[in-house]
Amino acid sequence: MSIRLRYGLAALVLACASAHAMTADELISKNLAARGGLEKIHAIKTLKSEGKLRFGGQFELAFEHYQKAPDSSRSEASLQGLTAVQAWDGKDAWQISPFQGRKDPEKMTADDAKALADDAPIAGPLVDWQARGSKVEYLGTEDVDGTDAHKLKVTLKNGDIDYVYLDPDQFLEIRTVAQRTVRGTRVESVSDYGDYEQVAGVYFPFSISTEDKAQGGVQQTTVEHAEANTPMADSLFAFPVKSVPAAGAAKNGSGQ
Repeated sequence: MSIRLRYGLAALVLACASAHAMTADELISKNLAARGGLEKIHAIKTLKSEGKLRFGGQFELAFEHYQKAPDSSRSEASLQGLTAVQAWDGKDAWQISPFQGRKDPEKMTADDAKALADDAPIAGPLVDWQARGSKVEYLGTEDVDGTDAHKLKVTLKNGDIDYVYLDPDQFLEIRTVAQRTVRGTRVESVSDYGDYEQVAGVYFPFSISTEDKAQGGVQQTTVEHAEANTPMADSLFAFPVKSVPAAGAAKNGSGQ
């Protein structure tokens, strides 16, 4: 055996030992530090993102995404004068689906709302995971497109699972595999993250590629601008309530 080979094997053994010696808490701590620190993450109370959505390389939509702590979110995607909306107010989810011919807001089922609820927290599943009732396990390393990434299993309070992959050098998220149970069936999506940029001192991915394993197809999200702590009213996320005119106004409006 050559000296070079012996040293290579020794380095490999040390690297493996180091990987197995890591704990979930240590990895999360490194991730939070890489993102900008827990204090700066907690200081972001709202986040507004704008950019483009591309589906299969054919369709491009303008999007706006609103998030408000602790767990409200609203997404809008617009094309040719039509705007689709999906929102979660922390308790209920609703949507407007003009591309399917439904222009009035409608409540979403609990199963369909899961993805919105799980993705609502501004900083993702690793921040304050204990307070949210999640469980985290370190599963060692796994290859992600040639990178020997650290793999964390996050079991959410509702039983859904996120497998979060951290870059071994920067400790930022590079992939998440989300497993959800929808109408009794386990569905999976894979999101890859890149182009991290700072917003209010915290790093967020500005490029997200998501593949729906059940339905097929890839959605590419490109954030062009993001800003933190923009005022957002709770009504932005709540199910729209149609105003009912007063009896006198209705009577006058009828010409009587």
